[in-house]
Parts: sequence; structure tokens; C-alpha cells
Amino acid sequence: MADTYDVVVLGGGTGGYSCALRAAALELKVALVEKAKVGGTCLHLGCIPTKALLQAAEVAEHAQTAGDYGVKASFDGIDMAAVLTYKQRIVDTNHKGLQATLRARGVDVVEGTGRLKDARTLVVATEEGERTLAASKAMVLATGSKPRTLPVQGGEIDGERVITSDHALFLERVPQRPIVLGASAVGVEFASVWRAYGAEQVTIVEALDAVVPARTSTRRKHSPRTSRSPA
Repeated sequence: MADTYDVVVLGGGTGGYSCALRAAALELKVALVEKAKVGGTCLHLGCIPTKALLQAAEVAEHAQTAGDYGVKASFDGIDMAAVLTYKQRIVDTNHKGLQATLRARGVDVVEGTGRLKDARTLVVATEEGERTLAASKAMVLATGSKPRTLPVQGGEIDGERVITSDHALFLERVPQRPIVLGASAVGVEFASVWRAYGAEQVTIVEALDAVVPARTSTRRKHSPRTSRSPA
């Protein structure tokens, strides 16, 4: 037997949980299905953690340029373990807040992997077994993206020499001469962070003729949509 909701949302990232909260505000019965943690890339592997790393980078830069302001200070390097702890604390705090908000708004969060049975039915594989969810008004697909593999021999992502932005968030060292493929927001953020942390040289490779190119550029509008680039 299926559990029936007005709206079923597959994917608990920014788009998914925002949709679920809006539907709940309209007094609709909502189920939000997510196989990992609600919050998605932005909260766990993107916007929030990178901003925490950038905050630490800003502090490092202030220490390095303190003399310009007549302040006596020195930059002795980065304690990556402490930085990662700070970053994770920010992420965990936001995650708990989001979970509390979803509960307070009456959104039923279902942990598991969902697959469409038809346009209005979702079968979810949970730890307790399969659960079938029916959407009487709307089925929303917000499944997100994942880092893209390099289409060249030897460029396979191994998590060590060739890494993605996901791996970069958990690096326990500062890479001394990293090459960042892609000058979008994510690529430039990591390049800026590593340089501020003391990297000897940071190189950014970008196909377009601008750093952080506008989404409205002609080439981008007519090119296939891709997921986040490896960093």
C-alpha cells in the first residue's frame, strides 16, 4: 500500500527542501526523500563549507598583511585539522537547524533511495525495506548533481592526485602547487583558499575568456549543462 501525499519531493538539496518547505507553508502534505543528509551539496559540500574555509583564509590574509596597518602579527601557517573542525561545526549547526525546520513545518523526511514507478509513484529503498509514496498533486524531481570525471586517459578521479571539490573540502594538507580546472565560483574559491593558506603557486585553467564567467554568456547558454567541475 502506498502512503499518499499531496507533494513528494525526490532530493533534499537546496531546491528540494525549499520546495518542500514552500509546499508545507501552503498547507500541503509533503514527503521529502533523501538518500544522504538533507541540505545537499550547498550545505554539506558546497556553499556553506567553502565559506567557512574562506573565512579562515581571510583571517590568514589579515595575519600576513597586518604590518601594512601597523599591527604586529605573524603568519605561522595553517592548522588544517583545526580548520576542518571549524568548518564541520558550521555545517553541523546548519544541518541541525534545517532538520528542526523541516520537522516544525510538518515535512515527512524519508531516508532512502527513490526510483520512479510512474509519474505519481515513488518507490523508496530504506533501511527498513521498500516504501511506496504516492503524489496526488505533484512529484518533484530535485536530484542534484555530482562532480564530473575528466574525459582524458589518466585523468580518472582517484581522490589523491586528481580530486574533486568534494575531496578538497576534507584535505588535511595545503597543496603547494595545485591546478584547478574550472574558474567558476567553486574553482576560484578553492584557488583563493589555498593561496591564502600558503600554497606556493596556484594555477587555474578555464576554457572561457573570463574568471567566474557569467551564466548568460553565449557559449554557456548553448553548451550542455554539466555538474560541478573537479577542483
